Amino acid sequence: MKFLLKIKRDARHFQILTLSSLLIFLLLWSDFAPSLLVIILTLSATLVTQFLFFKFLKIPSKDYRSPFITSLSLVLLFKTNIIWFYPLAGVVAMASKFLIRFNKKHIFNPANAGIVLGLLLVPNHVWVSPGQWGNAVWVGFALASFAILVLSKAGRADMALFFLSSWILLLFGRAMWLGDPLSIPIHNLQSGALLIFAFFMISDPMTTPNNRWGRLLFAFTVAVVAYILQYVFQVREAIFYALFIICMTTPVIDLILKDRLYQWSGNNN
Repeated sequence: MKFLLKIKRDARHFQILTLSSLLIFLLLWSDFAPSLLVIILTLSATLVTQFLFFKFLKIPSKDYRSPFITSLSLVLLFKTNIIWFYPLAGVVAMASKFLIRFNKKHIFNPANAGIVLGLLLVPNHVWVSPGQWGNAVWVGFALASFAILVLSKAGRADMALFFLSSWILLLFGRAMWLGDPLSIPIHNLQSGALLIFAFFMISDPMTTPNNRWGRLLFAFTVAVVAYILQYVFQVREAIFYALFIICMTTPVIDLILKDRLYQWSGNNN
């Protein structure tokens, strides 16, 4: 009973379960699944990087939930035609968490940092898979992800929902302005990458503002910047670039709108 209560207290356990379930489904029934070699290389790279930083920084609490979430997000989204780029993305993702920090928080979501830096440095060899898993799987994953945020104690459901609401409003507003059929924005919303982004990246409590009003401003700004990048500058991976850019404003928002620093149950690494 105590074991189950401990699992329930930390949203990361449910995140790992949900992402792992999706990965298992893709491995068994989908053509979009990563290879076992990719999974092993990425997971090993994130775990080893976290271990080395723990050892170098002499951090006594060895918490390895973060690299599991990061590696699962990477193997579901990050794509490259050069095999060693997968573990490299994992190393970069975890290193960013320890090297780029302010006021006891890491600036960038690790998986998002690994994806964006890969896109920037080797754009001809790295891309993001939208993860079109079929309508039934998409709906099921959306409901499971939503339930995690609402029922867990992470307190970041407002981030995901406000971002998605803003993104939906912008997409449907554009379609109506241009006279496009509504099937176009509906199709654009049915993306696995969008779900993982909304429920597991932008909602990361360690990279977003502590204050609720700051979080809503953050989420809305990410949606607006992503919209501009995608529809003005034709950037396909706009949401990932937008989050990477706006994450740099979190320290400023925290300084202006002061609030309690979020702490994971037990350890925030």
